[in-house]
Amino acid sequence: MYDAVVTPSLNHEPSGPSPTRSSKRAVLCGITYSDTKQNKLKGSINDVRNMRDLLITRFGYPREFIRVLTEEETDQRYKPTRQNIENSLRWLVNDCQSGDSLVFFYSGHGSREPHHNNDEACAICPVDFQKVGMILESDLNSLIVRPLKRGVTLHAIIDACFSGKILGLPHVYFSLDKKWIEDIPPSALDKRTSGGLAICISASLDNQEAFDTSVSDILNLLSFLGFLIHKI
Repeated sequence: MYDAVVTPSLNHEPSGPSPTRSSKRAVLCGITYSDTKQNKLKGSINDVRNMRDLLITRFGYPREFIRVLTEEETDQRYKPTRQNIENSLRWLVNDCQSGDSLVFFYSGHGSREPHHNNDEACAICPVDFQKVGMILESDLNSLIVRPLKRGVTLHAIIDACFSGKILGLPHVYFSLDKKWIEDIPPSALDKRTSGGLAICISASLDNQEAFDTSVSDILNLLSFLGFLIHKI
């Protein structure tokens, strides 16, 4: 007879009354797709743990305002389903105010979906994407880019394939070419914020795959992200 091993939750539930809001909030999502045969990822949940520790210890993000979604969470609200991810992103930007610093971190599969005028859209894959579909770049833009008010900053770090334009931002920087391009969508939708600043760091171009990385690679990335969040 074996005892079941329960992984401690990464979501902090305060014992007493919790503050109603914080100027520092984060949503961290790591998906391993452990129930599938071909789509499994190894390091996604470790990535989330590392990012959570970085935000708490180096940048002072309150534990109770960091929402973590992984398959290891026992509370159904924190499973990385499409509905829970979208609800968490709404929570992230809800009532955002000047001076707020918001973080969205995603480690999981990315894909591309047919979109307007034979174009393809970047997308992220919730744990239940085979049943309910993926979350497209236009969805993410509507959820966490357009609501950003003046003085609010969002850092999105997306460790997934095909994630180069995952937030549908109007300007994209290509590090190898060292230049910015203007990304005008075929749909001609307004992709701008409501006066705030949205910054997205992607693991790949919108037509490029990404792969599981080593621990040293992750630590180097977190060190760089720490520098970037501090400077911007």
